[in-house]
Amino acid sequence: MTGQPHILLQPGQVSERVILCGDPARVTRIASLLADAKPLASNREFTSVNGQFQGHPIAVCSTGIGAPSAIIALEELIKCGGRQFIRVGSAGALQPQIALGDLIVAEAAVRDDGGSASYAPVAYPALANRLLVNGLSDYLQQYLQRHHLGIVRSHDSFYTDQELAICRQWHKLGVLAADMETAALFTVGRLRDVAVASVLNNVVLYGEHAADGINDYVAAETIMMQGEQLAARAALAALCQ
Repeated sequence: MTGQPHILLQPGQVSERVILCGDPARVTRIASLLADAKPLASNREFTSVNGQFQGHPIAVCSTGIGAPSAIIALEELIKCGGRQFIRVGSAGALQPQIALGDLIVAEAAVRDDGGSASYAPVAYPALANRLLVNGLSDYLQQYLQRHHLGIVRSHDSFYTDQELAICRQWHKLGVLAADMETAALFTVGRLRDVAVASVLNNVVLYGEHAADGINDYVAAETIMMQGEQLAARAALAALCQ
């Protein structure tokens, strides 16, 4: 049986419930929350494991940075059996009330990425699956965890010459945070008739340059690692509700 060319997995190897994350190292950290976690494959930016959570099979797969590789992972995971996906990622805040380590549950995403534009006109909305969004929000409310629900923006570069002006524009429009993958995952997920949601750990304060925020990620490792673990637990709970 022929495996998928990038994730190196075959149909039937992936459970219906899948957590997506950007960094391959995050796969190992999320796998620590699973029972009977076993590696599946590792190729380029795509590292995957299988495990169990509360008796439910769960797969975890990294997607690398940006829309193109996230779409590759999603398309190939669907071919291997995935049907419900939650991105556990990071983002930079576009609103001042969002603190480091706060979680953002994306209800929809601004499509400022090129990957989703190759599938549908930008007027096509990028919406999360409502049941998965409710599952994430219910878990976080149950444990009284600080989080924010709303619109995020997905884009292709942190280093454009107009970056600060762009951030101010979306801040004024009430967009909560920016990442690079959510809009593409929502768009392609809708077109492929699978459920997709996204919960993002804030690693950059509003008004701070992305590179500075990433340096702060190292300095504030404890706070943001707690945010990452909380996001992963919320994702597992939502997938297994």
